[in-house]
Amino acid sequence: MKINTFGIIGGDKRQLYCARSIAQDGYGVLLYGFDEFEPGKEMAMVPNCDLRSAADADAVILPMPLSKDGKNLYAPYSSDNIQFGEVTALIGNKKPVFCGINGSLAPEKTAGLYLRRYSDCEDFAVANAVPTAEGAIEIAMKEYSGTINGSKCLVAGYGRCGKVLAAMLKGMYADVTVYARKSSDRAAANAVGMKTVSDLSEDNEYELIFNTVPAPVFSAQILAKIATDAIMIDLASLPGGVDDEAAKRLNIKVIHALSLPGKAAPKTAGIIIKNAVYHMLEDDE
Repeated sequence: MKINTFGIIGGDKRQLYCARSIAQDGYGVLLYGFDEFEPGKEMAMVPNCDLRSAADADAVILPMPLSKDGKNLYAPYSSDNIQFGEVTALIGNKKPVFCGINGSLAPEKTAGLYLRRYSDCEDFAVANAVPTAEGAIEIAMKEYSGTINGSKCLVAGYGRCGKVLAAMLKGMYADVTVYARKSSDRAAANAVGMKTVSDLSEDNEYELIFNTVPAPVFSAQILAKIATDAIMIDLASLPGGVDDEAAKRLNIKVIHALSLPGKAAPKTAGIIIKNAVYHMLEDDE
């Protein structure tokens, strides 16, 4: 790669592990926005620098999401707000800038950047399915009063995350059913020993429900068929796949579990970001 230095501006522990991994590969790393992070012995952090130095790097990596308030860069470990307009002015438009999803930042605010989304990279999406599935199971183990072993689980959606999650649950000897609209997805799930359904309107006795479908799958009518003591873990991007108002009326517990890789496995998530950036740079060449 024709890159000698990476500037990493803002973000959470994922970006810190990404910075460390890039530095271990021999590249220069310029880090900004982590002055309030106190690293433990298990994580030697790349030293902080000033914003201008980080923005002057050959390539810049921004967080996922870019912003949570539509104005400032997502930087939970920064003592000061990092205004996105200031960042874009310093970076300019002649170098690659990598980021995740916009969050609440309007797309036009990124118009002046040569922006590449690592969250759109297929490698990134596939690799992230593992920490997402592990994080979902961790939540289920904390919230559910029984064991995963023997529990009746529904996994809605059989895409990248749904496949990994269903396999992990089955490996823990849960009673797993997969909901999928495509007959090919149901056939694939059946082939590895999963139960499948194409319709959620029938009464069911699921104890744990995991949704991976970014569409309104669980309407009020569907939720009325679900046991009130069931736990729903929605992994889909906001607004998710569950009618929250209906779930509240029906006393069904819904947990929106977003950004699980960064919470459950930030080290792995950071390395996944690094690998996605490397692959995108290689593709550019």
